[in-house]
Amino acid sequence: MSSDPQAGRRQQGPPLQVIGTDAGGLASLSAAALELVRGASLLAAPSRQHSGLEAQLAAWAAQAAAATETVEAVEPSEAIEATTRPALAWKPPRLLASDKPEPLLAALQQALAAGESVVLLASGDPLWFGIGRLLLQHIPPERLRFHPAPTSLQLAFARLGRPWQDAGWVSLHGRETEPLAQRLQQRPAALAVLTDPSRGGAEEVRHLLRASGLEAAYSLWLAERLGHPQERLMRLAPTAPLPSDLDPLHLVLLIAEPPAAPEPAGLPLFGLDDGLWLQHPDRPGLMTKREVRIQLLADLELPAKGVLWDLGAGVGSIGLEALRLRPQLQLWTVERRGGSAALIQANAERLGVRPAGVLELEALAACAPGEHPSPLPDPDRVLIGGGGHGRAALLAAVLQRLRPGGVVVIPLATVEALAELRPVLERGQLEVGVSQHQAWRGAPLADGTRLAPLNPVLVLKGRRSVAGA
Repeated sequence: MSSDPQAGRRQQGPPLQVIGTDAGGLASLSAAALELVRGASLLAAPSRQHSGLEAQLAAWAAQAAAATETVEAVEPSEAIEATTRPALAWKPPRLLASDKPEPLLAALQQALAAGESVVLLASGDPLWFGIGRLLLQHIPPERLRFHPAPTSLQLAFARLGRPWQDAGWVSLHGRETEPLAQRLQQRPAALAVLTDPSRGGAEEVRHLLRASGLEAAYSLWLAERLGHPQERLMRLAPTAPLPSDLDPLHLVLLIAEPPAAPEPAGLPLFGLDDGLWLQHPDRPGLMTKREVRIQLLADLELPAKGVLWDLGAGVGSIGLEALRLRPQLQLWTVERRGGSAALIQANAERLGVRPAGVLELEALAACAPGEHPSPLPDPDRVLIGGGGHGRAALLAAVLQRLRPGGVVVIPLATVEALAELRPVLERGQLEVGVSQHQAWRGAPLADGTRLAPLNPVLVLKGRRSVAGA
């Protein structure tokens, strides 16, 4: 028994060479890859590449014929006959379309069984949303050699001149748009979307971006025919129509950017789009979504005057929208994250409102009585958006300061948090209310609309009686 691990492979004949290309086809291949193509007896490729391949193969055949004529013009010798002439007797490979999997696989398997040299040209990296997975399902891996080219995603970011280690990607090929809607809720710094022209392509992406309220938070780039001499990379304005000559071979890049400063007078009174808010760059997406903000503002029962605490304020969205509704309120925001004060102040300026105070502190330290007086005046309304494992202690401290007739509202993600905090309100003799809210946003689905769910939110509410201590 042979100890050579390559012996079996040699006995089976040459492997199928799967060579990745960009839209430039053969023109973008390395010299080594071109030699594999020249040595093939069967060449499979997408039909869209066939005209270019036929021209290149014809050029190679003409070069071989010319070289043969040159050799024959020289006095023949045994050396020329034995070495040069076989190399010059080059035949173009049979060309096969790779668009339909079933006939392609049958032809590849037959050629491999006959010991032929077979090359398959694929797009980019054949093992990244390419034909590689299908080949591995039907051909033993030892009969396959993969030669990846840069993926369309890599080429797109290279053309844009932007590092892409923080980029995500979503494929819509034959898929619903829900994965894209979910990724947008996370507010990625950069997102590449592999579009499906049969389902709307770039327009489908733009519709979903608009439905998510994030048009102002992302630039949208179209990347077409990457690697081809006629490739095109262009930024598309939110209101601009798609190019009439948009190539089916395109992908979309969504690049997060600070939204342009709005004109406060032109904004809705409340319920602002998520994309209008400046975000923490290392914590994008972790803000209260528009539908939940609207509900929390209603539950706070905002008075015309008084003091509102926004604890764990994040980007300040709830408290700042409260100020647009009730300009005479005194808003105090508290967020422990470094840089949060500057971010909340910047969002306040964009909305044309002025908080009474913006503090970078632990919420418990800011509101609990202690050796040093709290910087916060006693509240009439309190929103608790943070607290983590210290939520119960924070709520207890809030209740020590809440004025008669005051209201505290706490959005929660888990039933365990509800079970922990509800007894604190009950022990404080507050009137307790619990509700759950689930919202869906319309997303394009073929020629219609489907509803993409947002995360459900529990809302715990406590109201102190006017006569309460």
